Amino acid sequence: MSTTTDIKSSFISQYREFEKSLNGSAKGPLHQLRKEAMGIFEETGFPHAKNEEYKYSNIGKALEKQLAGQAITQASSLDAAGVQPFLFDELEANQLVFINGQYRPELSSLISNNSEVVIKELSEAYQEQPELVANALSKEANPATDAFLALNTAFVQHGIFLHVPDKAVVSQPIVLHFISDSSRGTTTSQPRNLFLIGKSAQISVVEAFHSVGEQSSFTNIVTTIDVKENAQVDYFKLQTEQDNSLQVNTTQVQQEANSRFTATTITLGGGLVRNNLNIAQNASNIESNMFGLYFLHGKQHVDNHTVVDHRKPHCQSNELYKGIMDDASTGVFNGKIFVRQEAQKTNAFQSNKNILLSDNATINTKPQLEIWADDVKCSHGATTGQIDEEQVFYLRARGISEESARAMLLYAFAADIIDQISIEPLKARFLKFLSDKLQTQI
Repeated sequence: MSTTTDIKSSFISQYREFEKSLNGSAKGPLHQLRKEAMGIFEETGFPHAKNEEYKYSNIGKALEKQLAGQAITQASSLDAAGVQPFLFDELEANQLVFINGQYRPELSSLISNNSEVVIKELSEAYQEQPELVANALSKEANPATDAFLALNTAFVQHGIFLHVPDKAVVSQPIVLHFISDSSRGTTTSQPRNLFLIGKSAQISVVEAFHSVGEQSSFTNIVTTIDVKENAQVDYFKLQTEQDNSLQVNTTQVQQEANSRFTATTITLGGGLVRNNLNIAQNASNIESNMFGLYFLHGKQHVDNHTVVDHRKPHCQSNELYKGIMDDASTGVFNGKIFVRQEAQKTNAFQSNKNILLSDNATINTKPQLEIWADDVKCSHGATTGQIDEEQVFYLRARGISEESARAMLLYAFAADIIDQISIEPLKARFLKFLSDKLQTQI
């Protein structure tokens, strides 16, 4: 029996106990979706090294090493004082706090009114509109496409339902803080978020991930975002978890005509992180932007997988991911751009740039284009190298120490991604995280 089969059995047992706790709510359409997803997971299990999509990230093996034989708990001792250091005080925003995957309203603060945005716990939204929620969850993310998506769907219960009405402009950002607290034992969580953005609406959303505690934690989160016609969405992700944390993070985006979606993913911590970003362009005149930065040390492992599916003509996508790897860390980038036959006049650009600070650091990069149309402008590329020693020499010749010179060059390399953030207090916060990382690692 393989080790991944053991951890698979553990999650199946957890599901059986979860199913028993549902009582009468196990008869609705949502639970039918859960059962179908668990059936898929039971059949497929966790992806192994021969699975091309997970070739460089054996997450099942990592889960077995850190979770097998451990008692799972959701208990937490975090209170308002313990949560405070993670909040973005400098940003006037709606701040929602989750601890071990569960929403904590008493630690959260909502300042936007219901005319701008409706924010509810996913379970509450399902009680009010079961068909809408169940149909949206099944439509936006097909559990048959990925084992971790199937596993999340099987446990779907906790998370946020966010709806922006047509033409509404959400003036304050929505910040979701996901805190894994393993101070009382090993934790697992499977949050699910559903964002419905109406026609001509505008919103900025931040998902921030933190962790505390000495035991292992595993977060398997799925966020689905439905962007209607003429809507604009700025979506940010900040990952600063500890080395005893494992995370699989999946974002599924559906865009309609004349919409704009921009995603910025900043990964500065976490033992093993897998980010899946999948965007479907379902109509014409759509713009999709993807920016990413990963700065790793020790034995950290971060795997970024992106997919942009150009299905209709006159659309564009722009993608830039940058990585800095130190010590024995590993980065993975796999970006795919599909241009369907109908998607003429497509502009699609993709680039991955990496700096290795150590001979033991590794990057596996694989930008890909699959094009069936003939009237398009598409490009992709990847670069890997070290810090330019001539630039270091230039700075040292002007009285700057070697350590400071290297830090300045890395800061400039990385800040190029953070500069894409249009919200100034948020940009300043992210730049501070980057500066702190440089001070401790360089």
